[in-house]
Amino acid sequence: MEFGILGTAGIARKSVVPAIRASEHRVGAIASRDAERARTVADEFAIPRSYDAYDDLLDDSRIAAVYVPVPNALHAEWTKRAADAGLDVLCEKPLAVDADEAREVAAYCDERNVTLMEAFMYRHHPRTERAVELAREELDDVRSVAASFKFSLYDDPENVRLDPDLAGGSLMDVGCYAVSAARQFLGEPERVYAHAHDSRSAGVDTELAGILEYADGSSARIASGFDTQKVQRYRVEGSNGWIEVEDAFDAPLDEPLELEYRIDGEHAIETFDPADHYRLEVEHFARCVEADARPRTDAAEAIANMRVIDALYESAERGEPVATT
Repeated sequence: MEFGILGTAGIARKSVVPAIRASEHRVGAIASRDAERARTVADEFAIPRSYDAYDDLLDDSRIAAVYVPVPNALHAEWTKRAADAGLDVLCEKPLAVDADEAREVAAYCDERNVTLMEAFMYRHHPRTERAVELAREELDDVRSVAASFKFSLYDDPENVRLDPDLAGGSLMDVGCYAVSAARQFLGEPERVYAHAHDSRSAGVDTELAGILEYADGSSARIASGFDTQKVQRYRVEGSNGWIEVEDAFDAPLDEPLELEYRIDGEHAIETFDPADHYRLEVEHFARCVEADARPRTDAAEAIANMRVIDALYESAERGEPVATT
């Protein structure tokens, strides 16, 4: 499969372009609104063609699919434009600015018969798959999940993560991972409660903490932020034990990773060989395109995640619990 890359964002350069090149697929073109930047990145990664307009890349008949790493507020627009060109889309998370827009994008892609997948790479790591398997098959009555993703964002007021017009904020940027993890283990919450803080007067949340409440009394705690040192972890607790994962989401690609748990009194630490979950994500996407199958992180999954994120933001604004349905 030949990919086109819509934008030169850091995650494309650092992670996804190298992942595609490490797979059996290839990057045929990259586009940026800055022609020199597009050429520079193309030269760096030996990408054959570069464009100074996204539309020009979408018109390239050699491209079969696109990866969309533009700012959050532009994900829906360029996913739909790619669908208009008949191209399958791997879109960086979150798929849209809210659940309503995610539903619109999903319907748009379905009508044009293109595969749409949200790029939650951590879902494809063997350790994540093992944690989900353990929780499903070995843990009894999962009662709580705690998931956090925080890091120190350097002092750059122009950073797109701090721009409300581009759907910035810690929940949208990294908290969406914590929400996703909570949902993997507990499903869809009945209501949420959240508190948010804007430490930089930027107009977005730089810290957010939330509680997800479930009809059976179980709960999840999620946290995201730009103001503390990096932490990314989750812990799952059931009546007969627990599972704990460090470096849970943006995990190093070249180091072994551990999964720790105590279930039915037996303590274990499983070690996983280094794995490029970006490459695994790309390969999963390509297989789904070839088989005309729904991806693991399809549009329905994106909509469900955004529904919880919407409710968390509404709760933080209102200062009271908010139902998710």
